[in-house]
Amino acid sequence: MRTSLLFATLLLAGAVHAAPSTARKAAPAAPAVPTEIELSHQLEEAQAERLQPLVERFNATQKDYHVVLSRRVEGDAPKLLNLVTREEMSRFVANRGKFKPLSEVMREAREPLDATRLSPELRVGLADGKGRLAALPVALSTPVLYYNKEAFRKAGLDPAVPPRTWWEVQQAADKLFDAGSLCPYTTSWPAWVHIDNTSAWNGADVADGKGRLAFNGLLQIKHIALLNSWYKSRFFIYFGRRDEADQRFAAGECGMLTSSSALYATIHDKPGLDVGVSTLPYHDDVRGAPQQTLADGASLWIGSGRKPAEYKGAARFVSFLLAPDVQVALTSAGGFLPMTPVARAAASSRLLKDDVSALNVASRQLDGKGALRSLRVSQVEPVRIIVEEELETVWANRKPAKAALDDAVVRGNAVLPAALKASPL
Repeated sequence: MRTSLLFATLLLAGAVHAAPSTARKAAPAAPAVPTEIELSHQLEEAQAERLQPLVERFNATQKDYHVVLSRRVEGDAPKLLNLVTREEMSRFVANRGKFKPLSEVMREAREPLDATRLSPELRVGLADGKGRLAALPVALSTPVLYYNKEAFRKAGLDPAVPPRTWWEVQQAADKLFDAGSLCPYTTSWPAWVHIDNTSAWNGADVADGKGRLAFNGLLQIKHIALLNSWYKSRFFIYFGRRDEADQRFAAGECGMLTSSSALYATIHDKPGLDVGVSTLPYHDDVRGAPQQTLADGASLWIGSGRKPAEYKGAARFVSFLLAPDVQVALTSAGGFLPMTPVARAAASSRLLKDDVSALNVASRQLDGKGALRSLRVSQVEPVRIIVEEELETVWANRKPAKAALDDAVVRGNAVLPAALKASPL
């Protein structure tokens, strides 16, 4: 079409030149306006700033589409692209009619998408029974242990030998406390770290063979009771249910932190903070431990009811994100797990040693079948809230660990069927 128009224009220009005339030359056509694609998110300001260069990079690669970031306010209708966190996923995607499966969008746009190329542990909870992706696991991570190297030195601990077991964490917390630390150990995302991942890492289940919650076993009771003893001794300081502890650790207030491996990207080069990263601690008296942790985080969902041109742009953006070099940039900017083994290898070889430390730790933890467990209490919002409430009764000394976990299981099983029914997958 463009060739035909150009050819016709040349013929017309030739005719006008051959026969003198007072007619003016036609004005050039205005350039086509690119289709705008809104990417809705709830990222922290610093995280959004790290993502912006990648968005600009996509916009510079072509002229048909223009992606813009927008911060989502609770209650907003889904945009074309939606970066949905694990905490809001069950609530955000409960209405299946608001979203269009990623596999369908890519097929209709004739953009290649081979879900089997993605690391299997990243597809859990995002693919249907036939392996078709509903969303893209673009910003996933797994919990790890961070420690303040300067605080370790001050307490007489060797920063080159971080704690590997929960018993060693207790020993380190004891020394940090004696050295004057007001926060030897803390944690973010307690349900995700201390129920889902501590269970998987130590080979315990959070559900029985019938799919009913069962995270009140001996391992989980012992673990929560241990944390409670630390809480009473001021070895463990609790700041909240989400990432409140991240901010305290980043400010240099705490000696150790369990949180998302993605956090490393924003704190490893923070002025005044010398941070180390190690694997999530395990219980060395549990046979077969450690096993595997779980990948979780934000995924990219596509809104329904859009024009074909918009879906084509969304598909192009997804293909852009799947390119190995872009995934390396995502890992560097956001600390997220690369989506394919090829990209993971590329990130490990191309990023600086300091930039890839958390990725290497996370990758080692995810290497195994345990990482494929599908039912996770932190992904079922009503259950997660119940677990967090019951854990807080332990920290408040209103219930012992066993009673709190028993109550959490009973209450969780009461709401689980309806919550799972509302899930899109």
